[in-house]
Amino acid sequence: MTGRLLGIARKSRPKGAVETIDRALVGLESGIEGDFRGRIKPGGRGRRQVTAMMKADWDAAMAELGHPPVVWSDRRVNLLVDGIDLPRDPGARLRIGSALFEITGECDPCQRMEGVAVGLEAALTPDWRGGRTMRVIGAGAIALGDPVTLDIHNLREAV
Repeated sequence: MTGRLLGIARKSRPKGAVETIDRALVGLESGIEGDFRGRIKPGGRGRRQVTAMMKADWDAAMAELGHPPVVWSDRRVNLLVDGIDLPRDPGARLRIGSALFEITGECDPCQRMEGVAVGLEAALTPDWRGGRTMRVIGAGAIALGDPVTLDIHNLREAV
């Protein structure tokens, strides 16, 4: 199964404005270039270097809200993907463009989502709708439209 990368977003500082971009370099120590969260702190493991969510999950949350849709980047995740189910298994690997990522866990929605739209935090909570946290395990470049694929060889090891 192959999906597509529909969106790339980054924030230069905590609680900073979200910037959507068409392409980015992804580094082992930096995550998405220009995103403050991607930098691994000394002694850190980078479990939340990059965050990703599925368009289908965003659409389901918007349908649950029942009012005019909110822009996906207001979720404050880095990547929006379509056409592929992102695994929930820590250790599962995804290739996006030429970069390789490892799933580390669930990207829980926070109270900040209520400032975006009343009910958004609750709408993103079920079934990992809020997305996945990932670490970079293979540096590379990503761009809108890039294929998103599961690394099947390592998926078996993660399960």
